[in-house]
Amino acid sequence: MSFAAPPILTCAEALAFEGKLFGGDEALEWPAMQAAGRAVAAGVLADFQEIGGFPADGHILVLAGKGHNAGDALLAARVLLEQFPAACAEVIFAFGDRGLRPLTARAWRELTHFAGGRVSVANARRLPTYDLGLGGVFGFQFRPPLDPGTATLLAWANALPVRLRAAVDLPSGLGEPDAFRADFTYATGSVKTPLLTLPNAGRIRYLDLGFFPADPGSATRVTVTDRVLTDGVLAPLRRLRAPGGDKRTYGHLLVVGGSRSYPGAVLMSVLAALRGGTGLVSAFVPESLAAAYAARAPEAMWVGWPETADGGLALEGLHLLRAQLERATALVIGPGLGREPEPLALVTEILKTTSLPVLLDADALQPAVVRTGKSPRVLTPHAGEFQRISGGAALPAFAADTGATVVLKGPITRISDGRTTWHSFFGGPVLARGGSGDVLAGLIGGQLAQTPEDLPGAAARGVVWHGRAADLLARAHGQVAVTTTQLLDYLPEVLRETARPNRPPDRP
Repeated sequence: MSFAAPPILTCAEALAFEGKLFGGDEALEWPAMQAAGRAVAAGVLADFQEIGGFPADGHILVLAGKGHNAGDALLAARVLLEQFPAACAEVIFAFGDRGLRPLTARAWRELTHFAGGRVSVANARRLPTYDLGLGGVFGFQFRPPLDPGTATLLAWANALPVRLRAAVDLPSGLGEPDAFRADFTYATGSVKTPLLTLPNAGRIRYLDLGFFPADPGSATRVTVTDRVLTDGVLAPLRRLRAPGGDKRTYGHLLVVGGSRSYPGAVLMSVLAALRGGTGLVSAFVPESLAAAYAARAPEAMWVGWPETADGGLALEGLHLLRAQLERATALVIGPGLGREPEPLALVTEILKTTSLPVLLDADALQPAVVRTGKSPRVLTPHAGEFQRISGGAALPAFAADTGATVVLKGPITRISDGRTTWHSFFGGPVLARGGSGDVLAGLIGGQLAQTPEDLPGAAARGVVWHGRAADLLARAHGQVAVTTTQLLDYLPEVLRETARPNRPPDRP
């Protein structure tokens, strides 16, 4: 593994870890709570851009309990009111404000001292609508069931007209029937395992508060099998390239795919590989399509391949690929391939022939195909394709059994090499459209061509880059009126960001 990734902890592990980290010392906990509040506010403002941005006169509803989650929520509200002088907030204390833990009481005093008349304590809804609902009633020490009073409060809050509901760390009530229903959950400091399966968590954002050092060899590293991918995996792509390098320095990727039935997929993969910094890209496609592709992407070397009667890749063209294998560093096979028997037989023959790292995508993901040959490989299935090739096995078990690095695409994209599973929370519903997987295959393939010895690293960089570009696209244009290839236009912007998106700067 070439990158560090923070661990995903059970609630018990998180409690023990934070106990060791802070030792119950409020002098250490208070700066962490302030950082959490700032990070939640920054996350909310960034995600609000997908629906037009937080309004200047926004109305905030804060649901607060007694503990540190409430403190985080109150401090987040303070940051928002500081940035938006015309905004206001209402706070509902689920258990009253007299039993607040000391740091939560301090956060409440800070909020009221700063915002004055723009903050009120409410027992019921006063406004017709709210722009933001911040849920901070319970943290990870919550134990079900919900008491009747809190269940009623959360059910009432869920029924309110709120543009964006944000849970702090975990949705209050976890998965109970009346638990807080979040659009986003902002995991503060560490991601807790319940978030991976809670249906009411919405989209997950990991807020890195510096609890885990970047050095994977550090003595404080927690040994777990589940980890969270951060923007930090893109650090190698943000560095200056070697001044003496040439196009061969950055790999030679061969892309095999396309058919008359699915002409666009392989083009999107090639475009993504080119945008991903790959030095050379050669694409083997049906000969009837090669000229049109070359006009669209002249930077790639397009090789026309003999076709079957239905427009797929014919076996007789295998010699075209063999002639270039010695000069290549990785292959991508499958985008737009189709399910004709002959192209699938061709994939099997390629896998018997090469020892290069291979990414298999789309229709190349067939049960027999993924186990053919001995080349290192990355598999990029969505849920349906994974069911087809795994026979119902769990992701880590299937990855271990096949020896592959498996990228299971979904609302949370997971990467497993059979020993560790990395979770990416980047991206979102903007990716729920045709072609997004083809772009991802090209990005990962390009990374694989540049670092053929590091399959998990290549997969992680491709997944995070893809997801971060999707976030930026949605924030710029919304989730609906966009196209998949617009993702390519946001790849440079991701790499040119100078600040970590989940690590807001300290307030003077």
